[in-house]
Amino acid sequence: MPEPYPYRTRRTIKPQQMEGGKAVADALVREILEDAHWAPTHGLTQPWRFHVFTGAARRRLAAGLETLYDRVTPELERRPDKRAKLGANVLGAPVVIAVAMRLDPAGKVTELDETAATCCAVENLMLSAHQRGLGSFWSTPPVALSSDFADWLGLDAGHRCLGLVYLGHAREGVRPTSTRVPLDERVVFHRE
Repeated sequence: MPEPYPYRTRRTIKPQQMEGGKAVADALVREILEDAHWAPTHGLTQPWRFHVFTGAARRRLAAGLETLYDRVTPELERRPDKRAKLGANVLGAPVVIAVAMRLDPAGKVTELDETAATCCAVENLMLSAHQRGLGSFWSTPPVALSSDFADWLGLDAGHRCLGLVYLGHAREGVRPTSTRVPLDERVVFHRE
């Protein structure tokens, strides 16, 4: 039996499962982003925007997310553990990519189409990282989806944030597994 395709073996590797001190070369990150950049896009709008944080910039991102958490989370819903986890995740991965999507300024392509295209780009990114031996985790905490975070990134109202992707080398021995329900439970063929 042939080896499963890389997209069947990709699994989530969370920042605490990564070797945070092992840097990922900028050239490798660029290759991964180039693969992401070739996602399908309606009208070739290429709506994805990637803000890459490495090195000391991760500390600025961690502090920014914690501050924004306090601003966007209603006081009665704030949890110190969730706030701390935002910063810990950022500092635990050598590369953090804030994912945003730009709405079509001409208004011809819908927000749903632009979001779907950006999600395809993120899938390409994660599969490319996996194929190159890196782990990844796409996280969507409310603060990273907020317009306040878009402002923090320097984006205007024509953009939407879609979360954070963490990249890094998995710690030795980390090999998550997964299962799926039988395909027939998710597919209906219409023949007539």
